[in-house]
Amino acid sequence: QVQLVESGGGLVQPGGSLRLSCAASGRFFSILAMGWYRRAPGKQRELVATITSGGTPNYADSVKGRFTISRDSGKNTVHLQMNSLKPEDTAVYYCNVDMGYFGNSWGQGTQVTVSS
Repeated sequence: QVQLVESGGGLVQPGGSLRLSCAASGRFFSILAMGWYRRAPGKQRELVATITSGGTPNYADSVKGRFTISRDSGKNTVHLQMNSLKPEDTAVYYCNVDMGYFGNSWGQGTQVTVSS
């Protein structure tokens, strides 16, 4: 089983920054990609950003230029640096690990609230 521990959520004013981190541990095979998804109130969960084992990032259009995803492969940790935050970024953010044939694992979620 894979355990994902998320950290870094909280309350921030518009224009502010937060950094989310997610550490994967436990028994698992190769990780193809790690990433972040979010679910805003009344909306479906959506992709925020992912990064492959080779370091290739992918971003939702809504966060391009503001968010940066990075990965410490040796530590199976993924980070999401979020700058210029907007109220519409308010959501529960979930860490995801894609292990291909062996499936996906999800974190418990961390709340990000952007409000003045």
